[in-house]
Amino acid sequence: MKLVLKNSDSVVVKKLDIYTRDVPCLDAVWHYHPEFELLYISKSNGIRFVGDSVAPFFPGDLVLVGSYIPHLWRNDPSYYEKSSKKEVKTIVTKFTKDFLGDGFFNKTEFYEISKLLDACKFGLSFGKEISKTLHKDIIDLPKISSTEQHIKLLSILHKLSLVEEKDRVILSSSDMRQTTTESSERIDTVLKYISDNYSKSIALDDISNVACMTTNSFCRFFKKMTNKSFTQFLNEIRIRNASRILVQENIPVSEVCYIVGFNSITNFNKQFKQIMGATPKKFREAI
Repeated sequence: MKLVLKNSDSVVVKKLDIYTRDVPCLDAVWHYHPEFELLYISKSNGIRFVGDSVAPFFPGDLVLVGSYIPHLWRNDPSYYEKSSKKEVKTIVTKFTKDFLGDGFFNKTEFYEISKLLDACKFGLSFGKEISKTLHKDIIDLPKISSTEQHIKLLSILHKLSLVEEKDRVILSSSDMRQTTTESSERIDTVLKYISDNYSKSIALDDISNVACMTTNSFCRFFKKMTNKSFTQFLNEIRIRNASRILVQENIPVSEVCYIVGFNSITNFNKQFKQIMGATPKKFREAI
């Protein structure tokens, strides 16, 4: 498994591709591609990686990913169990900037959409209200004709371009767009291992061995590839998953702490407040 550049070697790149995914682990690898990608989660939950952003996703999650930014959606481990009956439904819309013709979005009339496509180079997540508003339009996309898809996507992008800044979140804190696959196999192996084992104890020696590197080399490598230290990244995955559990399950905070891999309630509370801006108890009460 490796971080891969998708579609770059195709003689003919499809300018608009819309489909429904109904299986877990939306992509097998942390990857990037020249197309823009609009992902709408109708059913399932888990954690997503966009650039250096780590966050849980829920039904209704709507994200626009720009060209060449590494991303990966991973369902919760329970989705991969053989006996699992959990449903997955995601609408994936991939499109090139010229899917309506060369220079189409350079026209004055489409200035706002052009700004939107530029802003999503870091990844954009949209709020619940716009997600609800666009739910039917996006769900219907795979079912309509190609002509209708082009018209409907233009309409969706127009509506997204008008969303106020308070209702959209820039995901990656830095520009992590890729132009090379150097060292990609290592980081993909590491990310997959972390996302599959975050609830267990992962020592620095353990993860360095996964990457086949010394601890010092691994720390430098991981920081360069993700813009975060390994400990910071692991804590974020654990806390983001904890926040999802607090929203979806009626499980005591003290139990959530251990479910996501912390072995100290004090450290859990400290990390949660640092990352989420509130204690687990206050976070749950505010929902």
